[in-house]
Amino acid sequence: MQSFLKSALPSDADQATLVGRAWVEGQGPVLVRADGDALIDLSGLAPTSSELLELPDPAAAVRAHAGPRVADLHRVLANSAFDARDPALPWLLAPCDLQALKAAGVTFVASMLERVIEEQARGDPAKAESVRAAVVAVIGDNLAAVRPGSPEAARLKEVLLQQGLWSQYLEVGIGPDAEIFTKSQPMSAVGTGAEVGIHPGSEWNNPEPEVVLAVNSRGEVCGASLGNDVNLRDFEGRSALLLGKAKDNNASCAIGPFIRLFDAGFGIDDVRRIDLGMKVRGPEGFEMDGASSLSKISRDPLDLVAQAIGANHQYPDGFMLFLGTMFAPTKDRHGPGQGFTHVPGDLVAISTPRLGTLANRVNTSDRVPPWRYGTAALMRDLARRGLL
Repeated sequence: MQSFLKSALPSDADQATLVGRAWVEGQGPVLVRADGDALIDLSGLAPTSSELLELPDPAAAVRAHAGPRVADLHRVLANSAFDARDPALPWLLAPCDLQALKAAGVTFVASMLERVIEEQARGDPAKAESVRAAVVAVIGDNLAAVRPGSPEAARLKEVLLQQGLWSQYLEVGIGPDAEIFTKSQPMSAVGTGAEVGIHPGSEWNNPEPEVVLAVNSRGEVCGASLGNDVNLRDFEGRSALLLGKAKDNNASCAIGPFIRLFDAGFGIDDVRRIDLGMKVRGPEGFEMDGASSLSKISRDPLDLVAQAIGANHQYPDGFMLFLGTMFAPTKDRHGPGQGFTHVPGDLVAISTPRLGTLANRVNTSDRVPPWRYGTAALMRDLARRGLL
């Protein structure tokens, strides 16, 4: 864990505007920015992460603010590891607080279609090839070129219906309406170094490395972070109506280590080019690497934001939006043909040079620290500190 925490910062951290939250004993969550090897208190600028993103130019305001030093950054990072934490010293929390925690699903068409084709073929290469040929005859051989909601996507839908391949996942994958769901509750996300939770009843689950956009109440994207949309494949596979149980469990949402605010050196175009890397290191020596490239996303990030907020749905405290993943682990862990699933003790590290590294250890959701600090507790602490 400590080696990944040492690489938590972006490769160009000296040029990045990084904001987060640190737990400070006697104060509670404190809004901070990373400045060299220091964490600087931003409470005089905004009491919460949500309020900070409501400023006209959050990055400029953060850079101009001269708050007190909270602690040495490297010491806070080291103390963020759940199993080596001194509760008297600060540690990092998830960088969001009052924002809604939302997620977009089925946002990578190419990998989704290939999985559906292979599933329907049931291991028969000849059948898979015939189905694929029918698809290629309509849209060509570049599935990634399919634009959800386009006339080409509508024709593809007809072909898939004729082949008996249509499903509700394909509907949101290439239809006009994106899947936007509530991942977890405000104040429930955990930060880097913490344990993440999988339901103890799940036997097939996996991490989902994603970029997470920080959006204010006006629908403006203010920055980006890393996220792990921990997923229970068996629960959701049994029924899409179990999505809430598959996604929203104690500590099943990890975001961090910081929000990198958009400024002259980093913006939405940089997000569109991000390549995510992921490592899983198991307690028994199992290792798995994965990747997810935002350049292959089928719906533009700003389109997903527009489908999440608008005249039909507002977020007065803003929201954090997971953009989805093309990563679907298949490496056998417990025997041939059994694929991948987590075991307690797994270390998961998600990284990209422009956002740093988010690292968490896996446990079951009934054994990780229970979620007890919610909005009411935050309001009490802010009032006690004279920030309300």
